[in-house]
Amino acid sequence: MSRSFPLAPMSTLIRGLTLALLGLPVAFGIWALLSHNAIAIFTTLLLGGLYGVVWLGCRPSHFIISPHTLKIVFPVWQRRVSLHTVTDVRILDQNAFNQEFGWAIRIGVGGLWGGFGWLWTQRRGFVEFYVSQTDRLVVLDRSVGNTLLITPESLEQFVQTLQENRFSA
Repeated sequence: MSRSFPLAPMSTLIRGLTLALLGLPVAFGIWALLSHNAIAIFTTLLLGGLYGVVWLGCRPSHFIISPHTLKIVFPVWQRRVSLHTVTDVRILDQNAFNQEFGWAIRIGVGGLWGGFGWLWTQRRGFVEFYVSQTDRLVVLDRSVGNTLLITPESLEQFVQTLQENRFSA
């Protein structure tokens, strides 16, 4: 039996960054309409295209736990993670994350609806992440592939369901 968990709502910080970033194509669009400036038109179209790519291909809409897999579901594709590769799953707050991983540099999308892609962390190297909040997140350590950071809604229920499926697989 499968269980679905939507991506958690955006934290206040990420919501603020998203709103600010959404203002960019609007501002360039107004400039393009008023000035007929080719650079403004190009920038508006480029930003619109990039934002579409982020929404459709980088930001997951939900996570599905089934007996053998965790599916990370994006609007135009899915990523499957075998539960056999998950060695540990837990919830970390920001302080615990900083203690375990150290500082991090983002490689990927950040600020527009969340953070998606990879982090290079001081203590753990590359980590894959799909987060819409930074205060609490789920960490999945894996025997194969990078550690995975995600923020499903109902973190405790997600971890319990994943543990149940992991041990029954």
